[in-house]
Amino acid sequence: MVRSFDRFPSASVGSPSVSASTVPTVHSVEANNNNAQLEQKKKKKKQKIKLSLGEDENTERGNWSGKLDFILSSIGLAVGLGNVWRFPYLCYENGGGAFLIPYTIMLAFAGLPLLYFELALGQFASEGPLSIWKISPMFKGVGYAMLIVTSLCSIYYNVIIAYVIFYFFASLTSELPWKDCSHTWNSASCTSFGEIFFSLQILQVIWIPINANCPECRDMYMHSVTENEYTVMASNVSKLKSSAEDYWERYVLDLSPSIEQPGNIRWSLALCLLLGWVIVFLCLIKGIKSTGKVVYFTALFPYFVLFILLIRGATLPGSMRGIKYYIIPDFDKLGSAQVWGRAAIQIFYSLGPAWGSMLTMSSYNRFHNNCYRDAIIIAVVNCGTSILAGFVIFSVLGFMSTEYNIPVDKVTDSGPGLAFVAYPAGLSMMPGAPFWSAVFFFMLFTLGLDSQFAFIECIVSAFSDEYPRKLRPHKILFTLCVCVLFFLLGLPQVTQGGIYWMKLLDWYAVGFSLLVIGLFEICVVMYVYGYGRFSNDVQSMIGFPPNWYWLICWVGITPLSIVAIIVFYAILQEPITYNDQKYPAWASTLGWLTVALALMWIPLWAVFKAWLCNPSVFAEMLNPTSDWGPALEQHRLHRKKLDEEMTDEKEIRPHDITIDSIDFRVPYGMMNAYANSAYSSRSDLTFYESHV
Repeated sequence: MVRSFDRFPSASVGSPSVSASTVPTVHSVEANNNNAQLEQKKKKKKQKIKLSLGEDENTERGNWSGKLDFILSSIGLAVGLGNVWRFPYLCYENGGGAFLIPYTIMLAFAGLPLLYFELALGQFASEGPLSIWKISPMFKGVGYAMLIVTSLCSIYYNVIIAYVIFYFFASLTSELPWKDCSHTWNSASCTSFGEIFFSLQILQVIWIPINANCPECRDMYMHSVTENEYTVMASNVSKLKSSAEDYWERYVLDLSPSIEQPGNIRWSLALCLLLGWVIVFLCLIKGIKSTGKVVYFTALFPYFVLFILLIRGATLPGSMRGIKYYIIPDFDKLGSAQVWGRAAIQIFYSLGPAWGSMLTMSSYNRFHNNCYRDAIIIAVVNCGTSILAGFVIFSVLGFMSTEYNIPVDKVTDSGPGLAFVAYPAGLSMMPGAPFWSAVFFFMLFTLGLDSQFAFIECIVSAFSDEYPRKLRPHKILFTLCVCVLFFLLGLPQVTQGGIYWMKLLDWYAVGFSLLVIGLFEICVVMYVYGYGRFSNDVQSMIGFPPNWYWLICWVGITPLSIVAIIVFYAILQEPITYNDQKYPAWASTLGWLTVALALMWIPLWAVFKAWLCNPSVFAEMLNPTSDWGPALEQHRLHRKKLDEEMTDEKEIRPHDITIDSIDFRVPYGMMNAYANSAYSSRSDLTFYESHV
């Protein structure tokens, strides 16, 4: 009786030739020798792949010097200013601790799968956002859309960094300039947070007697107040501004009345903008080799500061009052579709997929880097940082509310209002205020710098990969040209009306566009290229294929989540305003034109390629090009071999086995057999052993 291997589920046994000769033994020895040779080849191959940390695997394009360089750079990209000035307020406004439930669910089913997908895609091909579309040339317009969105963002992002630099230098003094209203730039309506709220309380008390007809209360204030008098008083109180707000609008920005009045360039801000771009260029002068070292400080320093500020904030009176506002859950809000929509939008923007930057960062990884592990680390650290920043921010806001005896929600704000008005006002009340202010703004500077590194590297790498012979030898000069161009394009945003333009770009350019780009990116790879092929690509890199969870997310859940986010974005979209002042219609139209400027490349490129090519080869524009795949030949062969093995497994069918000989000198007997080549899926003869 013959027990055949699984590879041969059925066999027809021919006439065995029983012999005491040594022929069967030779077959066994040859098989063992073949196995030993294969093992030696595998070891040599592993030794070739396993390079020292200082040596590039891809000598033409370069690699990260170490694994930690990539991890820290990616964390620096994902953890940006939004983690500090947007998430805490968003969490407080949408149910406190309960907001973490939709936030975590959206992370698991939308954010993390998209991040893992993009890291794997970039690492496999070692290409930037343009040349990565060798995977399906018809959709190369998606790459151009990525670059336009990233370019628009990097232009205004450095303007925010310029504000941070300005505040950092302003903090290097014995007394913070926004602490009180004793300066020449202060307006007649300048006052403190507490005085503004106290005035509103007095008005409410005055207004109650009028409606309630309370003579005792009127006597308390010595006179009665008419409705017209109350209206005038309320109007005057509403015009009051805190000293921090006065400093921000009248001194830093010298704010013009509207976007229609741009005014003059604020040269102090222009110099800060120039300094910001000089620092970015110097850190990028050697590409990832230099930024990979800088991020050891810029990515880790913010955590050092956050923990120090948390400890300091927790010791302030009233800090727990703010933290309770931040974390106490309101589960009733989970029934609101808006809460789920905002959680999804925050996850999508926070992790940074669809910009092209995360794809670029991963493209410099070594081929066998574990991108699966990296994706989980980046996502967990990013979300953990957002939650930590909330404790830091609300501990100080709770202190402010206690000092002024006002509710926490009267001192909270999001965006620039939190970073440049509310939180600085809280810092000015602390002992040693200049020190804490300088530390806080230097932390914001490092947070912004990390993201800016990734944005510019994305743009430079994209064109260097697309035109390697022309640009790669002159990468430093090309980086300088990009920085100079973006500095000049940023100058209109440091005029007196510049913040209106900055908010216009932030509101339109990187919102709707990113969602559409992300949807196209994952759908093209999963449905045009094929999720099966992509799964094999991932397996060739990390040694195991994505499990069913990731495939289900990539094929169904994540694209549907992005569609849902787009719907929520459209529903939640409100008219753009700054300081409750609505933008004119032409400004909103201009904002939507920036959206069109990015997204129009997707259909235009597809139409252009379809028009150029023959109808008979139209399908080739959808399929990968001949040079698609890993950058190095050894990895291409490894990937091809995996395809062959997969094909073999699919094509396996019953094989005829011919018995070559049986050696009865071995216990139980040994049969040497080979698969009949006429029925085998391979052309070569492979020896197999089976026991009788």
